[in-house]
Amino acid sequence: MPISLALRGRHAYDDMAEQAWRDALAELRWVDEVFSTWRPDSQVSRLGRGEVGLGECAPEVAEVLRLGDAARASSDGAFDVCLPGPDGVRRLDPSGVVKGWAVDRAVRPLLALPDTDVCLSAGGDMVCHVVDPAGEPWLIGIEHPLDPTRLVAQVPVHRGAVATSGAAHRGTHVVDARSGAPADALASVTVIGADLTSVDIDATTALALGLDGPHWLRSRLRTGVVVWADGRAETVA
Repeated sequence: MPISLALRGRHAYDDMAEQAWRDALAELRWVDEVFSTWRPDSQVSRLGRGEVGLGECAPEVAEVLRLGDAARASSDGAFDVCLPGPDGVRRLDPSGVVKGWAVDRAVRPLLALPDTDVCLSAGGDMVCHVVDPAGEPWLIGIEHPLDPTRLVAQVPVHRGAVATSGAAHRGTHVVDARSGAPADALASVTVIGADLTSVDIDATTALALGLDGPHWLRSRLRTGVVVWADGRAETVA
């Protein structure tokens, strides 16, 4: 997953920024060691195979699973951290929670830089912070999932997060956890809010809900942009 950082202000180019960046990357590496479903030795992989119990894992694993449980309840099961595979067997995969949650953790040392604006992006999802609420916002472009050379919208963000879930770069990888069927009614869902953990979960959930996704987002008082499979863009507010 590509990680990028933009800084503006007092500590944009000094040793403090370098150390904060190293700390952010160290946090992301730790998250990968604990939560990666691609690493057979990660705590999540071992938990899924029944080799360890939840109490033997880092407490953050239970925190992530609680967030997943809340998302499953709010979506009537469309979002779940236990997903059915091609063989119909459900396997533990909290990736839909971990990405935004991990970036919210990783950005903390960067946000501690005095008088410095921050925009940390991970796979296109980002946390933005402008020190002066009246200062120049970060201008975030929302890519059209059917034509990456175009933008669906541009969103100014002073303090908050932007998350997009869709098939533009990874193909149809989100499924409706209730059936295991690919979520292909919507091409992409972008959600804007206060923290990346919640907007990332909600973007993925709305994509999994398909036709019901925009209505579900509005029921949660979310702001964002939905692009349908035929390319139509719809603002959610």
